Amino acid sequence: MEKIVFLYVTTSSPDEAEKIAKILLERRLCACVNIYSGVKSLYWWEGKIDSSSEAIMIVKTRESLLPQVEKTIKEHHSYTCPCIAKIPVEIIFKPFEEWLLKETHS
Repeated sequence: MEKIVFLYVTTSSPDEAEKIAKILLERRLCACVNIYSGVKSLYWWEGKIDSSSEAIMIVKTRESLLPQVEKTIKEHHSYTCPCIAKIPVEIIFKPFEEWLLKETHS
């Protein structure tokens, strides 16, 4: 059976996250995206500590779709260096896994 993965992705705003999520869903590259808004991020950027308000996306997809998902995110993302991190899923409720596989195209 194909592996399920979640992607942790930071975006500049809830609107940007929603735009990217809709594109991924329309292309059947993921089955679900959770968006968390109002996140305060502190980070090193261009030699100094900076901060901003961000939105976080959790993209639920198949491991085989990762190259297409990453390409799509980068094409529609405003950051030059977006955080796109794979979270391996070790345990998953079987009916959820079946639904996710049904809703995505490999």
